[in-house]
This record gives sequence, C-alpha cells and structure tokens, in this order.
Amino acid sequence: MSARRPILRFCAALLTIATLLPGCAGLVALGGYPAPRVNLAGIDSLPGEGLELRFLLKLRVQNPGDADLHYDGIWVEVELRGQPLASGGAPLKGVVPRFGETVVTVPVTASGFSMARQVISLLRSSGGADGPGPVAYALRGRLGGTGLGGGSFESSGEIDLRVP
Repeated sequence: MSARRPILRFCAALLTIATLLPGCAGLVALGGYPAPRVNLAGIDSLPGEGLELRFLLKLRVQNPGDADLHYDGIWVEVELRGQPLASGGAPLKGVVPRFGETVVTVPVTASGFSMARQVISLLRSSGGADGPGPVAYALRGRLGGTGLGGGSFESSGEIDLRVP
C-alpha cells in the first residue's frame, strides 16, 4: 500500500501542473504581452536544389503591446487553399518596439510535389480565361523568446491570381 503513495503523489502533482499551465498562459496574454501580429509583406525567389523550390518571405511583425517584444528565432508554415505549401525558419534575433513594427525575412522551402499539387488544383478550379482569381493563404508560426516559451502567430488572406 505504501508503494502506491509516491505514484499517487506524482500523478496528483502532474494533474495539478496540467491544470495550472493554461491559466499561466492566460495571465501572460492578459498581462501586457498580447500576441504579435504577423502579415505577409512580400515574396522573393531563392535558388533551390533538385525538386525543391525556395522563397524568401518578408513578414511584417507588429507589436500591439506596451513593452518591447524581444525575439530569438522565427518559424513559419505556409498553406495555400488549405494545403501545406512551404515551411522554414531563421535564427534571427531582434526587438520589435512597443506599439511598433519591423520586417523580417525568412527563407522557406516547398517541395516540387507540393507545388505541382497546387498548380494542378489551381488549373482544375480555374473557371475563366483571366486565371483562377483569389486564392486563400494562411501563415502560422512562432517567434522564439517572447513571453513564456514564445509567441505563436496566425494570419490569413487572399492572393489575387487573375491576369490583368
């Protein structure tokens, strides 16, 4: 019977920690550390290798908080039309001033197969001669070193692919 007590104490401690952690995250969000806002500001091509395509994403990082946002590393994933397209990261360090913004550049890689899948999907959905029209995209990622354990971000929008 006494051999079970350490296991029960361990389980109780684990349950207590699991219950309190979401509350800590809520306190950080409410305590002057709002999530950063990240939007796609531009895309440039990079040389790729083999069947991969590489891009340099320009991301505008905005800090809506009243304290400087220090970051150490960034990771981003890109979806197009609800399908994974590219991902990548960079060991960037910097500061986004309070109520300010900055542009960071992050290299991302897309496999040739994911690009081919997107092209085929776009061609199938293209209804007119002027192109497929608006295409939904989503960015998801993480800025390292902000708040407790980093700050996640999510952004979405549309890219108009119609030919003028």
